[in-house]
Amino acid sequence: MSDSNTTDFTNPSTFILLGIPGLEMAHVWISIPFCTTYAIAILGNFTILFIVKTEQSLHGPMYYFLCMLAVTDLVLSTSILPKMLSIFWFNSREISFSACLTQLYLIHCFIIMESGILVAMAFDRYVAICDPLRHSTVLTNPIVAKIGLAVVLRGSMLVLPYVLLARQWPYCRTNIIPHTHCEHMAVVKLACADTHVSSYYGLSVAISVISMDVLFIAVSYIQILRAIFRLPTKDVRLKTFGTCGSHLCTILVFYISALFSSLTYRFGQNVALHFHVLIANVYFLVPSMLNPIIYGVRTKQIRNRLLQLFIHKGI
Repeated sequence: MSDSNTTDFTNPSTFILLGIPGLEMAHVWISIPFCTTYAIAILGNFTILFIVKTEQSLHGPMYYFLCMLAVTDLVLSTSILPKMLSIFWFNSREISFSACLTQLYLIHCFIIMESGILVAMAFDRYVAICDPLRHSTVLTNPIVAKIGLAVVLRGSMLVLPYVLLARQWPYCRTNIIPHTHCEHMAVVKLACADTHVSSYYGLSVAISVISMDVLFIAVSYIQILRAIFRLPTKDVRLKTFGTCGSHLCTILVFYISALFSSLTYRFGQNVALHFHVLIANVYFLVPSMLNPIIYGVRTKQIRNRLLQLFIHKGI
């Protein structure tokens, strides 16, 4: 007699998300740092959006890109955390086939979009520091809008084949996904068809996006660092270097964990599954919490505006 989770079927009505395999007994405790991270991410990113919207002096390229990053982080974290917490707290493991593919699309689309926005922000900083006199003419509002549109289109189009291929496969092995969310390769492994095209396409997208974007960011920050070392006073150099250093640390966390997560699903048979799932969630959620702190609160104009709001309410 066949198990209900291994019955032959073409398109399952639901998938079962296991959460973090092997750590089911600790789900409630694991949820605490993830829930805290999500709360900080929501509060921080909405604060950034509110301050930039209400402060006319912040209506410029740097802050527009920061708002794009905030929206991306909000969508990305909200695509993952509510369902993850429902698994941890209420053992609600079922997710419909359509909802699973929607989640898959949103996660991977907005990850690529976030990478593109980080490139745009690095370019903005490069022009602002290395060629400040031309900053307002190079990054006009129409140019910023076109960059934003290009970032959205790139993410949307590159990830669309993931969903189109996944919809047409038969699923005849199991409907159990050993993850907290519908990750692309986790779904691919459930299909009982030839999935080499999707697997190789996903790997090529991950490697090409990461390598190209990291290259552009590296070139921008190398030029920025060269400009920093030419600044006249030591205090200004240290302050600017500290800001760029924190940006680079956040960028490294994002790309290193992205590459690790992508490669582990394909070649990391010796990596413990619970470790891989934890790293994947850190990769999706920690940058969403850090970005508003690193790029927002540490930005003088936003910090001053935030302090004004608190002082005004205190009075």
